[in-house]
Amino acid sequence: MKKVYAFIADGSEEVECLTVVDILKRGGAEVVLTSVGGKTVVGSHGIKIIADTTFDECDFSDANALFLPGGMPGTKNLAAHKGLCNLLSGAKASVRVAAICAAPSVLGRLGLLRGKTATCFPGFEEELIGAKYSPVGVVTDGNITTARGLGFAVDLGLELLGLLEGKATAEKVKSAIQHP
Repeated sequence: MKKVYAFIADGSEEVECLTVVDILKRGGAEVVLTSVGGKTVVGSHGIKIIADTTFDECDFSDANALFLPGGMPGTKNLAAHKGLCNLLSGAKASVRVAAICAAPSVLGRLGLLRGKTATCFPGFEEELIGAKYSPVGVVTDGNITTARGLGFAVDLGLELLGLLEGKATAEKVKSAIQHP
């Protein structure tokens, strides 16, 4: 079982985050919803989410993947958290890093996308510093996976699940949720 830390901040896009978390959990991954602020987070659409833990309560040494949802001002709040930025910047090549919507901009500003192909929500392309932009819904290049936005959240979840727990597991979940 792989361990994924899904980060959330006030203003994060609720459905992008929870869809990916749900898909991963259905496939057997251990997912820890981790707030960079307090345990209760208010998403970009005013929905309250209670995180499993906070950033300061974790050491992340057991992480197989780190996931950032988009949304505004959630993406800005994630980018402003120095501890999270240090964790992402220092992640080993064996740790998968994923981001959706506006959140790939965080990876771009940290220099994690240099020489990689990536995608993001339209309008954030310039913030994918050093990356080759692709307009497709989900892109995996090395240990980095990016997605365009909410409409691709299920696809991102399935992609991550396949990379972490195997393609057969991802196909089983895909079938079970009736995803085309």
